Amino acid sequence: MSQSTPETSRVERRIALSFGISMIAGFALLAVYLSGGQTQLEAILLAVSLGGIGVGIILWSQRLLPTELHVEQRHPAAEVGNPEAVREIVAEEGAITRRSLLIRALGGAFAGLAAALAIPVLSLGPAPGRSLFHTPWRSGLRMVGLDGKPIKAGDVPVGGIVTGFPEGVPGSADGQALLIRVEPGLLRLAADRMAWAPDGYVAYSKLCTHAGCPVGLYRSLEHRLICPCHQSTFDVLDGAQPVFGPAARPLPQLPIRIEADGTIVALSDFTEPVGPAFWNIHDG
Repeated sequence: MSQSTPETSRVERRIALSFGISMIAGFALLAVYLSGGQTQLEAILLAVSLGGIGVGIILWSQRLLPTELHVEQRHPAAEVGNPEAVREIVAEEGAITRRSLLIRALGGAFAGLAAALAIPVLSLGPAPGRSLFHTPWRSGLRMVGLDGKPIKAGDVPVGGIVTGFPEGVPGSADGQALLIRVEPGLLRLAADRMAWAPDGYVAYSKLCTHAGCPVGLYRSLEHRLICPCHQSTFDVLDGAQPVFGPAARPLPQLPIRIEADGTIVALSDFTEPVGPAFWNIHDG
């Protein structure tokens, strides 16, 4: 181990300063993000954090690490009372202590960088939990138009279609449903689902189960709903089962009933998750 010199001491201080600046910049970046964020300042702080580590490592490798190979001759063990041997040991211990300080400084710099890199994780937002399994629809909510006015059965002729929303949240993205009227005898639904389609009025989610596009095209003569994005086609009479295109799941059906005044009322929320199925692929 070589003895410390004024030059190596200056280099060590510069390295420690570089690592310290990097650590401060990393934590400052996290603080700026948590306080509301400022894109330009965040970019500068990230550059300083990375640059401080880079400068410190370059100085360490070029100025402190040995660059020449040499063979040191073995010498007899020093006597305990040899003053020169004692001075060499003290010098070596001092150098080791300074190197340990630099390692701790490097660890602090990496801690600051880790704080900066936590920003992408924080930007992901909270986990969705079970929210993707529910929409604003609830039992007893009337179906309304985009203007918030209730939709009545008489508003939809045979072969007609309207877009409805849960009462109180017109324009809801995940709550939008298609109310379609067909001849009751044409429906080929399961017995329990037939009760959800009174007098030939049947409601399905408007969100395509492939990529979430609004299924807005209806061929009344064929009783087919078509997604304009990728041409997924759904059979209205057979529970909106996909018959063409990339969609693999049927459009979820909304259980409804018709009140005495003609308004359409939900019996519950959709019984299956609406929209694309890729996020739920492991849940069957």
